[in-house]
Amino acid sequence: MYTLALNDLKQSIASWRLWTLLGWLEVRQRYARSRVGPFWLTISTGVMIGSIGVVYGTLFGMKMSDYLPYLAVSLVLWTTFSATVLEGSTAYISSGPYIRQAATPKLIFMLQVVWRNLVILAHNFLIVLVLLVFFGVKNWETLPVFVPALLLYMANALWIAMVAGLLSARFRDLPQIVAALLQVAFYITPIIYRPSALTRYSFIVELNPLAHLIELVRAPLIGELPSATTWGVTVGLAVVGWGFALALTGRYLKRIPYWV
Repeated sequence: MYTLALNDLKQSIASWRLWTLLGWLEVRQRYARSRVGPFWLTISTGVMIGSIGVVYGTLFGMKMSDYLPYLAVSLVLWTTFSATVLEGSTAYISSGPYIRQAATPKLIFMLQVVWRNLVILAHNFLIVLVLLVFFGVKNWETLPVFVPALLLYMANALWIAMVAGLLSARFRDLPQIVAALLQVAFYITPIIYRPSALTRYSFIVELNPLAHLIELVRAPLIGELPSATTWGVTVGLAVVGWGFALALTGRYLKRIPYWV
């Protein structure tokens, strides 16, 4: 099982020119003939962050210089994660004509989803950079930690997308279930509020692996270092998750053309 999945993954990575081109073209096609292009994503995200920041920052009684960068990092990175998982759940279904007509590695379509959302992340990340410049960087020493943290973050998003995509190809109701679960996860994960706000129900954060995932990439940008627990949970999640995703992919890889 693992051999088949690993071979497909190797072939998919080796075909990087194909999935990077497909992902980039899809972003361009969404905003064809638009003067601003993909930066409409940045504008809409910036408006949302500003609106939520003013309202919730006032309700929580927080300093805008602390809350706005926290909120921006959280929303931008959560948007990337949720979009990767949700689009991954429909990747095989939407790519059905290609899968049925050509013998291509199947995980190409998952890597295409990840690349497309990284391109969108690069556009939205301008908001974070502007806020960091405006309010100042809290701690320059923690910033380099963001790079390995982001790689681990996307590695976890990718294996979840792989599992969701494979199961959704077989069970067509699953993408709607994934969308509903992501909506619930958004509210129980400390994105628009700080974990310390849940004094009575702190277990919601402590037992939520997504809380550790978002904290992993958020902490270095707001001047903090991820805790050892956060590193342990996210690394463990990646190891176990990738083992499960590769086993599932290897077992049902050849059935995907028949399902889609």
